[in-house]
Amino acid sequence: MFRPRRLALAVFITALPVLFSAAIAQDFPARPITLVMPFPAGGPGDAMARNLATALGAALKQQVVVDNPAGASGTIGTNRVAKSKPDGYTLLIMNIGMATAPSLFRSLPYNVLNDFEHIGRVSEVPMTIVARTGLPQASLKDLVAYAKANPRKLTFGNAGIGSAAHLCSLLFFNVTQTEYTEVPYKGTAPALIDLLGGHIDLLCDQTSTTSGQIKTGGIKTYGVTSKGRVATLPFVPTLSEQGLSGFEATSWFGLWAPKGLPKPVLDKLAAALQAAVADPTFKSRLADLGGAPVAPALANPEALRSFLKAEIDKWAPIIKKAGITAD
Repeated sequence: MFRPRRLALAVFITALPVLFSAAIAQDFPARPITLVMPFPAGGPGDAMARNLATALGAALKQQVVVDNPAGASGTIGTNRVAKSKPDGYTLLIMNIGMATAPSLFRSLPYNVLNDFEHIGRVSEVPMTIVARTGLPQASLKDLVAYAKANPRKLTFGNAGIGSAAHLCSLLFFNVTQTEYTEVPYKGTAPALIDLLGGHIDLLCDQTSTTSGQIKTGGIKTYGVTSKGRVATLPFVPTLSEQGLSGFEATSWFGLWAPKGLPKPVLDKLAAALQAAVADPTFKSRLADLGGAPVAPALANPEALRSFLKAEIDKWAPIIKKAGITAD
């Protein structure tokens, strides 16, 4: 006679996690959300994070605050998110470094594919191969020919090991089969200052960093690294159309949360991200930086996970060939 009651109780207990998750999602977000950008304030990644925070906040009707726990090529802040409570109140915006960290660090304290909930892709920003104005090589063809004839004579700066600028340069070396003397800096700003001052010859960096100086003639450019020309730099040809077929390198961003996030909360965050990348103001602000948000259809968990896996597979052999590590 007690079996129906026991059965009802068992069903109720089984349903508790689902009911609890649904209740959490209904109230989420009930307080401000922290968006971790694991690079210093003031850089191109920080600008992206703050624009996304504004757009996400509007979609979620809650404040999103950017935090910058920088260091170790972004792995310090990324690890902090991996170890955070999976409640949706701590999120990570990270760039291409998410894909290269497994190859650059021999003892990474997290697994980029399995220790996070993948929320969705955010944006892509093209890169540019730029040079000091006094570099005599007039074209990309001339530059590659000179570099092949004079290995390591030209200097090629980057924003530090594992940075988007560094990875772009490695891909350029690999595709053109050329060698340069690499000059690493602690960030993009000092690298660009030295390029402007003529202290280094070349740099590959985001259009968000280089567009202004390209337009004013402060630096010269050999091309953009995207599939097509950049709307804000229509006079600059792609590397592909100059003979480097298939060359593509972009600085991209994705959004993650700690593993174990309740699915209703994950779904709510993905929906907010899709609204953010479709927001006209967000699009306009990214255009000012020389980039663009992804299509809303790509701002979802599976799109980010599959893209991250492809990027890991793309960069691993290039990093291995270069013989570089970050620890």
